Amino acid sequence: MIVKELTESECLSALTKSSLGRLATARDGQPYIVPFHFVFDGQSLLYAFSTLGQKIEWMRLNPLVCVEVEEAVDQFEWTSLIIFGRYEELPDTFEFAAERKHAHALISSYPMWWQPAIASGGLRSQMATETPIYFRIHIASITGRHAAATEPDR
Repeated sequence: MIVKELTESECLSALTKSSLGRLATARDGQPYIVPFHFVFDGQSLLYAFSTLGQKIEWMRLNPLVCVEVEEAVDQFEWTSLIIFGRYEELPDTFEFAAERKHAHALISSYPMWWQPAIASGGLRSQMATETPIYFRIHIASITGRHAAATEPDR
């Protein structure tokens, strides 16, 4: 097996093929990690939405986050990305209306875009009474590795 470090360009290219990752935040020295669905804008932003809960509360207190994204074919062929970034909430205000509309358009273009929140917390009933919280993560840095069973042909 050969493990190769990816360039930033290769990392961003791999990120365009992903929509599920793990979002890590921390508060008072305690880390917290959850799966989340996102959409990469192709440049430097990840867009997502949620309802109010622990991850939103923690990111409001500490906007520095880490995202892990992986694609595994098997134990010998995989890609793993690590993103360090900053959380930015897109409040339901006139000032952010265009950004929220853009975020919704990107996110809702994926089938089953409201998952996994609907399965884990009754998001459908919450969405009827609560305004979804749209947010984006500004990518500060991204690194990645790719493993292959054999060296690719040159």
